[in-house]
Amino acid sequence: MNGFHPTIQFNMTTNLGLTGIDHPAIAVSNVDTMADWYCDVLGYKKYFRHEKPVWMLRAPDGSLLEVMPIDDTPRPERTTWTPGWSHLALRVNNIEQAIAHLDSHNITWTSDLIDAMGGGRLRTFADPEGNMWQVVERVWVEV
Repeated sequence: MNGFHPTIQFNMTTNLGLTGIDHPAIAVSNVDTMADWYCDVLGYKKYFRHEKPVWMLRAPDGSLLEVMPIDDTPRPERTTWTPGWSHLALRVNNIEQAIAHLDSHNITWTSDLIDAMGGGRLRTFADPEGNMWQVVERVWVEV
């Protein structure tokens, strides 16, 4: 079954009041070009633009992606297991359809289709600037 796991209970009594993830941010060399790519290829919609320049993009589920300019820090070489944030995984309804769509945009795949931890299947790819992304079709398992 896709969607939220039906049996997980969340602790809503914490002081934080967590409701979910609002947005990750990704630093890119050309904010406008990459914002267009994330919209055209991944299905985001432009939501807000700041003069810095920064784009806030919205996914179909309402979550946001901040696209901001890089600074002069050299890009580290990364793997999935490099310390710190690793990748952004996009949940899809049909992994084969998502792979075919991304293939039509000449995506650079960095993994084969594999089983996802926690249930489902995923495949890893790089955006035009080399940032690591995944598409994942989630199949929930009982915990």
